[in-house]
Amino acid sequence: MADEFATMAENLRTKTGRTLDEWIAVARASGIGAHMALVKHLKSDHGLGHGYANMIVHAANASSSLSQDDDALVAAAFDGAKAHWRPLYDRLVALAQGFGGDVELAPKKGYVSLRRKKQFALLMPSTRDRFDIGLALKGEAPAGWLELAGSWNAMVSHRVRIAADEDAGDDVTGWLRAAYDRAG
Repeated sequence: MADEFATMAENLRTKTGRTLDEWIAVARASGIGAHMALVKHLKSDHGLGHGYANMIVHAANASSSLSQDDDALVAAAFDGAKAHWRPLYDRLVALAQGFGGDVELAPKKGYVSLRRKKQFALLMPSTRDRFDIGLALKGEAPAGWLELAGSWNAMVSHRVRIAADEDAGDDVTGWLRAAYDRAG
């Protein structure tokens, strides 16, 4: 991931004439605090693509593993009232890693992206009572627990909401596998 980030940061400089640090200053100067609102601002007002805008916002907010230790980000996501979600997270990560040795974990502040050649899922302990699984399954019809993500997260097309008293089940396994396969 570090090599990928370095390449992306260099491409950003080449395409825009500004370094990542200069873009971070632009992002912070905007005064926009919400992650997606700032991404949208960088895209609409500065003509950046989503990947570059998202990278800049994560760097500006120190909300990714580029600015914090992966383990610390994961631990923080499952701190306090969300600690009971950690076993589900661990099971889902082990499941995804069992699909193939090419699964990368990319922790962010509050969630973890699962990547192959591209992101195929995200795991998020959203609240004390709900765990969300985002899946890149563009074109898949909603069914059962699988719903369209809508504006929930621009990086995935679908979401599965799991309540504290529910089990993830076999459907989640199938959807996660399908998203993994599509990302290859």
